[in-house]
Amino acid sequence: MELKGIYTADEHRYDKSAQMYQRCGCSGVLLPKVSLGFWHNFGGVDPYERSRAITHYAFDHGITHFDLANNYGPPYGSAEETMGRLMDDDFRPYRDELFIASKAGYDMWPGPYGNWGSRKYLMASLDQSLKRMHLDYVDLFYSHRYDPETPLEETLQALVDIVRAGKALYVGISRWPLEALKVADEYLRKHDVPLLIYQGRLNMLDREPIDEGVLDYCKEHGIGFIAFSPLAQGLLTDRYLNGIPTDSRMAREHFLKKEALTPQLLEYLNELKKEADLRNETIAQQALRWVLAQQGVTSVLVGASSTTQLETNLAVV
Repeated sequence: MELKGIYTADEHRYDKSAQMYQRCGCSGVLLPKVSLGFWHNFGGVDPYERSRAITHYAFDHGITHFDLANNYGPPYGSAEETMGRLMDDDFRPYRDELFIASKAGYDMWPGPYGNWGSRKYLMASLDQSLKRMHLDYVDLFYSHRYDPETPLEETLQALVDIVRAGKALYVGISRWPLEALKVADEYLRKHDVPLLIYQGRLNMLDREPIDEGVLDYCKEHGIGFIAFSPLAQGLLTDRYLNGIPTDSRMAREHFLKKEALTPQLLEYLNELKKEADLRNETIAQQALRWVLAQQGVTSVLVGASSTTQLETNLAVV
């Protein structure tokens, strides 16, 4: 697939804005209910023209939020490099319409300063991310995971200083436990950089943010919540109803292991299939709709390996 000519966004991309966007906590930010994640399909191993086609389709249909992280790829950093090419090739005229996020917290480079939540790591990583994405700032920067060894105040003050330096407009945290979330919320409010959003894994198979009380806390304290892996990395789709396709993520066994497909899960998926058929939906659409129906959820992050897949997922809004 090769895209010809200069990209011009669809002039009707905001025609359905009333049902497409949702306020993020108690902020001025509106996020699309379905956001595009760059965790898979946008790395150096993936065809660039396919990435262009997917992002064009997303933006043309009102998806303004692109979610990245320093180590998305593979290889590490290459999803952000793809974003940089996309900015130069297509999206520079639309920069102020986009809400671009990145993160740091997982392993990125060797040695003691390329991982976790130290000030040194977060600051250095964001500088590298901005260079890769050809951006002056990101709209949102996350601490990608809770660090039990680094003092929370160090991580949080780094986030405060990143905003004050103009390198990010807002900050978020991802997968922090409830008690650490409470500390973050209080600290950031006191330093006039309120926590915009919490990113957590939430789907019909994994309800930890609900069970732990994270979602309730966010809702009660004006913090947005964005769900990643709403389809449980593809388990909550029709893909595995009749075995494991050779080209599937489970067959490659990188993040999704074959042992996850238990007889009990298959029985559950077949029940979901029956319910979805009654609504003339797919299992994936039913799963996305379930996440969006949870009180306090602002947006769901979906990946896409084709525009057709993204189109199907967007049907839920």
